[in-house]
Amino acid sequence: MKPTATTPFDTRRDAVEALTIRMAVTADTAALSRLAQLDSAPAPGPVPMLMAEVGGELRAALPLDGRPAIADPFQRTAELVAMLVERARQLEPAAERRALSWLPLRTARPAPLPHA
Repeated sequence: MKPTATTPFDTRRDAVEALTIRMAVTADTAALSRLAQLDSAPAPGPVPMLMAEVGGELRAALPLDGRPAIADPFQRTAELVAMLVERARQLEPAAERRALSWLPLRTARPAPLPHA
């Protein structure tokens, strides 16, 4: 079948779609509320949030106050949430990233034995 004006050339489900990661703005409130309802999550409050849109459609959002991400349960979103988490980490102040980067590497030392 030749592509025509009414038949798209690439109809595969895995066709590449544009991904946009951006900060939420006030105009996104309704879309974020719908996403929270789909995810059975509480409606997001007025906190800074990162959003992931695929093909112009909101698929996942991450509050920057430490609350868990919300995502469309009917789409594959695990990778999107991982990208949002990484982008949020990049947005942290550099000094905070440096200060926190060594924390997981610390190991507990045994307490010194009391001298008799």
